[in-house]
Amino acid sequence: MLRVALVEDHERLGEMIRHALSLSGIETDVFSRISEASYGLARAEYAVLVIDRGLPDGDGLSLLRTLRAKGHTTPCLMLTARDAVHDRVDGLESGADDYVTKPFAMSELVARVRSLMRRPTSISDLQMSFADITVDPAQQTLACGPNSVQLPPAELQIALCLFKARGSTVRHATLEHAAWGISDAVTPNALAVALHRLRRRLAVVGSQVQITNIRGAGFALQSSVGAEGPASTNPSIR
Repeated sequence: MLRVALVEDHERLGEMIRHALSLSGIETDVFSRISEASYGLARAEYAVLVIDRGLPDGDGLSLLRTLRAKGHTTPCLMLTARDAVHDRVDGLESGADDYVTKPFAMSELVARVRSLMRRPTSISDLQMSFADITVDPAQQTLACGPNSVQLPPAELQIALCLFKARGSTVRHATLEHAAWGISDAVTPNALAVALHRLRRRLAVVGSQVQITNIRGAGFALQSSVGAEGPASTNPSIR
């Protein structure tokens, strides 16, 4: 999923980073303290961590060291107001993958986050395709051949989560977290509404891809053109 965990206590800066990443199709959960981040990171998965060193309840490096000690390998970008060489070395030796020094240009931060998202060998491009459909998070579009439509943030994240699964079932909770994170309140029918709209957009661009509801399990992509395997005959799918 293209969702980032940002640990930053400066409210205005946190919102600026969240907005800049959103413009690139990357949604963000913002935590202002180590305690909040520890709670959130224990309950959800993220593509990248962005952690400020100076936090009200400790040094961001202590959070990173704890995560690495527990086996968390999620790429991490450190934010620091310290420009000394030994501070950068401390960050890298604590498990950080990259760092930026304040003040920084938002375009640089976004570029570094996107670079970290490409690090896993299974991800060569942030664009994702399935059968006749391609989703471009940078442009926030869903395209089938020459036809394309814009995707709102929640629908974009749901689409990317489903596309990454490539026909496998994705749980309701996973899709909700991808779309709205753990900090936003989600109404009971929010996922159903978003999926309904996403299905309509697939029809508008003329795609043969369908989003199937696996009762009691979640949702999956299914293609009638045969590019991603045979259509399921499970009677519980509708």
